[in-house]
Amino acid sequence: MRIGIPIETKTLEGRVGLIPAACELLIRDGHQLLVEHNAGLLSGYSDDSFRNIGATLVNRETLFGDAQLIIKVKEPQPEELPLLNADHLLFCFLHLAALPDLQQSLLQSGCTAIGFETVATGGQLPILAPMSEIAGRLAIQYGTTLLHHPAGGPGIMLGGIGGAERGKVLIIGAGNAGGSAALLAAQIGSQVTVMDINGSRLREFHQRAANINSEYPYPESILKHLETTDLLIGAVLIPGKKAPKIISRKMIETMKPGSVFIDIAVDQGGCSETTKPTNYTAPTFQHTGVTHFCVNNMPGAVPRTASQALSSTIIPFARELASDSWRSNPALINAINLEQGQLKLAALLN
Repeated sequence: MRIGIPIETKTLEGRVGLIPAACELLIRDGHQLLVEHNAGLLSGYSDDSFRNIGATLVNRETLFGDAQLIIKVKEPQPEELPLLNADHLLFCFLHLAALPDLQQSLLQSGCTAIGFETVATGGQLPILAPMSEIAGRLAIQYGTTLLHHPAGGPGIMLGGIGGAERGKVLIIGAGNAGGSAALLAAQIGSQVTVMDINGSRLREFHQRAANINSEYPYPESILKHLETTDLLIGAVLIPGKKAPKIISRKMIETMKPGSVFIDIAVDQGGCSETTKPTNYTAPTFQHTGVTHFCVNNMPGAVPRTASQALSSTIIPFARELASDSWRSNPALINAINLEQGQLKLAALLN
């Protein structure tokens, strides 16, 4: 099969669909790898690193014209949509529940599109998981900086120090993203509250560290905490569906001036009524004095780390997609978002 790895064109997205070592496995399987010039540059992989393992370097038009399977990171951008057609099998993050216009464009293209975020095995989301973990850690790193005075924050050291109070972190959602954020926030000394509807996750985090509390996300409980929260992190996920608006505008407006809200759920539409997608050129905006960070490709900030982690989870599925037997794999069949102009993903149909 002819497999294409295009350069990512989303704003300041530095990841690459597959790193050279992963491409080499596909070449050894007998497939042809077409890589767009400079596709791996921002992840630290030169054109020569792909050429040396047997990939062919091409321009974008040739790649989309010749490739049968296209593996990329983020959803197709406007300039890529005219290049997609019914002969393409597209494998990437899609987040179509939050992007109705893209959904319509892909339906019109006739391509078959499988979303990384909808591939599930054993109740887990193996491709989404490492990116969620990275986003959770980045939420604490960015949140810590945004609370500093030079960034317009109230001048708080999130972890505190002897003789000074600890910063307060509220995390709604205890999955891979929220859980990763909670552990890092606790490790640096913050006072952390994790909220989730999953009782077993609440018990797990209650036992993780003395400075982690866990609670059910009742609206009145959220409101109570927000009055004193320094950093709020939204990490709510319903696989394949638009994120529920757990955090109301009123809730945000009870937060202290200078506090920070980071919505990791922005890829699926965001979990707050105040969320608006941003990018790394202008990552924040203010709402009633609360700094909002709603970048919808957070792991793109660490493309080297993220590309390596992503490739290790993609490659088993990519090798299967490049074979004739992939339709016998329920994880891939059930992750088809659309095919031949029709929606297929259950979460998008309900």
